[in-house]
Amino acid sequence: MSLAINHWPSRERPRERLLAQGSAALADAELLAVLLRTGSRGLDAVAMARELLVEFGSIGALLAATPERALKIPGLGRAKYCQLAAAAELARRALLETLNRAEGLASPDQAADYLKSRLSHLPREVFAVMFLDTRHRILAFEEMFFGTLDGASVHPREVVRRALAHGAAAVIVAHNHPSGVAEPSAADRHLTRQLSQALGLVDVRLLDHFIVGDGAPTSLAQLGML
Repeated sequence: MSLAINHWPSRERPRERLLAQGSAALADAELLAVLLRTGSRGLDAVAMARELLVEFGSIGALLAATPERALKIPGLGRAKYCQLAAAAELARRALLETLNRAEGLASPDQAADYLKSRLSHLPREVFAVMFLDTRHRILAFEEMFFGTLDGASVHPREVVRRALAHGAAAVIVAHNHPSGVAEPSAADRHLTRQLSQALGLVDVRLLDHFIVGDGAPTSLAQLGML
């Protein structure tokens, strides 16, 4: 049985280290331990955090886990799950708040970071749209289509309809590949062309189509596909 964290030397406890050295000094498991607060089944919070990282494979996958998936893990009860889910949502909202305060998106990387935070590690494919004004400030973000995505399941006319409803001058679209491989398929390239043509008819620019997987999202614009 591991020694409870409150019996560790103070300089080794995650909370004390965070206060003394800053959050960046903590390892992934230590940061998770601060959120979990307590361990379970004879494990201290850090040991439990390490087990969770092994079980889910990454921080992102853990924080994106559904209640059904997470609550099957022994020791990860409703309270701990809610703490993790709330932390993940606060991080997403903070990033969106930063983008909303900005004088428009300064680079594709800003959009990519936000889209990755929203779409990576989701268990099914999701197609989302970021609606922008003439200065590329974010008007809205919507998840529009779900499931196995191809040219038949993503309807360009619906993207056009929502763009007009928001008064958007431009859009950035994205979808995730749950497999983790962010390479564009032939269907992805075809869909991008369809969207660009449909939006162009109402003078709305398609700025980019990101594919979110493991690592940095893939930009079809940067690949010359727009």
